[in-house]
Amino acid sequence: MAEAPEFPVYLFTGFLDAGKTTFIQTTLEDERFNKGERTLLLVCEEGEVELNPETFSGKNVFVRRIESEADLRLERLAALRQDTRAERVMVEYNGMWMLDSFYQAMPKEWAVYQEFMFADARTFPAYNTNMRQLVYDKLKSCELVVFNRFDSNMDKMVFHKIVRGASRRADIAYEYGPDTVEYDDIEDPLPFDVNAPIIKIGDEDYAIWYRDLTENPQTYENKKVQLKCRALLRRKLPKNTFIIGRHVMTCCVQDIQFSALVCEWNKADTLKKDSWMILTAQVNFRYHEAYGEKGPVLTYITAEECAVPDDPVATFY
Repeated sequence: MAEAPEFPVYLFTGFLDAGKTTFIQTTLEDERFNKGERTLLLVCEEGEVELNPETFSGKNVFVRRIESEADLRLERLAALRQDTRAERVMVEYNGMWMLDSFYQAMPKEWAVYQEFMFADARTFPAYNTNMRQLVYDKLKSCELVVFNRFDSNMDKMVFHKIVRGASRRADIAYEYGPDTVEYDDIEDPLPFDVNAPIIKIGDEDYAIWYRDLTENPQTYENKKVQLKCRALLRRKLPKNTFIIGRHVMTCCVQDIQFSALVCEWNKADTLKKDSWMILTAQVNFRYHEAYGEKGPVLTYITAEECAVPDDPVATFY
């Protein structure tokens, strides 16, 4: 049976007074985007700015409201699409809801074509300080972050670092006014030399390296790396295999996870259980039974025992 064609989703996130409604209104007034396609517009929060459907360039826009995060259910979303016979959906998402609630409720043929986050530059640092988990949640998968109401007296680096702590791929735009927008051009050199004979990962750089390793595997193929890590033995691992890694905190204590890698060594069974080491190894990407799929496999070269770091949990900043 042929699969259903993809149903495009345009997802707009951010907190109250961030500019989401204004952007959606402007987009639907633009005949280049809205030529009359049947569009389901899901509004998940009430802001100060109200939509004005009378000025949309196409009239087949069906506004439906989602009153609570619990209402994000697969059956509800599928029924809304069926009832409106929509060809696409735009979502004005509530900044206080976790994005996983929406992603888990999406019918399987729904596909996010664009995800933008909007933020009021005047209040964004405070949101990040007080609600870091919610901010990280909206930054981690978006393609573009728009900081509106930006002022020349503001330090772009503050905003840049917050975004890069969650995503190295998101574009960043600073909007000074409706007709003045600057795109972020701050370079993000990695804190280690990927062209060195042995790439030395600083004690504080494991999280950045681990993310870059998974996002840009071609950079590390056949390269030698040196890093401080925990070494773990597990009964179910294949012979001559052990696990190395560190706990990584991406945004807050609740999301700390062990970011692990497979390492091969013909004397793996001689390792002390749960020991810390400075490991030198070669990286290759291939299938490994421990992953059950293709992934980064380290081949042991040398190692020396070391003390537990002062801060064993790695972070991005």
